[in-house]
Amino acid sequence: MRRITLLTVWTAVAAIVLAAPLGAGGGFPERISLPDSFRPEGIAIGQGGTFYVGSIPTGAIYRGNLRTGEGSIFVPGAEGRAAIGVEFDHGLLFVAGGPTGKGFVYSARTGNLFATHTFFTPTAPGQTFVNDVAIARGGAYFTDSIRPFLYRAGETGVEAIPLSGDIVYGPGNNANGIEATPDGKTLIIVQTNVGKVFTVDPETGQTNEIVLNQAVERGDGLLLDGQTLYVVQNRDNKVAVVRLEPGLASGTVTTHLTDPDFDVPTTIDEFGNRLYAVNARFRTPPAPLETEYWVAQFRKASGP
Repeated sequence: MRRITLLTVWTAVAAIVLAAPLGAGGGFPERISLPDSFRPEGIAIGQGGTFYVGSIPTGAIYRGNLRTGEGSIFVPGAEGRAAIGVEFDHGLLFVAGGPTGKGFVYSARTGNLFATHTFFTPTAPGQTFVNDVAIARGGAYFTDSIRPFLYRAGETGVEAIPLSGDIVYGPGNNANGIEATPDGKTLIIVQTNVGKVFTVDPETGQTNEIVLNQAVERGDGLLLDGQTLYVVQNRDNKVAVVRLEPGLASGTVTTHLTDPDFDVPTTIDEFGNRLYAVNARFRTPPAPLETEYWVAQFRKASGP
């Protein structure tokens, strides 16, 4: 009788473990090391806890595992490439190419270069900075922090969509992080230099400000989770939690998330109830083969 009881208990325990939501168990490292002097910026989390981080100056992509913290260089750096924002979608990695004026698409399985999209060909430094990317209806949409355009790469080719409406470009970094609503009909972008957030019509480029109760200064990467928008405030070492109102006309910054492992976080992605931020460490001059970089794990905001 005792043997039957123990078997029943262990069967129940196993069922609970197997039914636990992905990313809900313990053992995930709080801090994941990246290669020294990698100079990361963007992060995307794919299937099964696999994550991808891009290198700003070389365009290299590092692939690792959130459960073990182990990983290696997946895409080697190459001349004429850069990696800023990174997005995973249907087995592909979409990478914003920063000052190259390009967007790169890689196979998330093999690392092979699938496509190169040229949005703008600079003739001098500081003319373009393709900063981040999101997937929505019609293709992949890239922001440019210097030129007031949204770039779309889709089945019909590449298109530069002028931004109009409420957003006004000025000195410094302008449009930066970008997210898409679940239906793909609306994009959300943050303007770093003024701390404002906007909706964007992906077809026309029309922008409308999402009026917040306070500015999100130095806003960088975005993550949309239901009606909650996470805004990374890079040099402030915090993440604003914004509760968006229906219709996306306004929102309320309800709290800020911080973590001891933050050192100028730039972008984030989610895995279950965990968030992962890349630390670009912009205040730390990079030294060849010496400067440490890492990904920091922290938890989503609780409550409504």
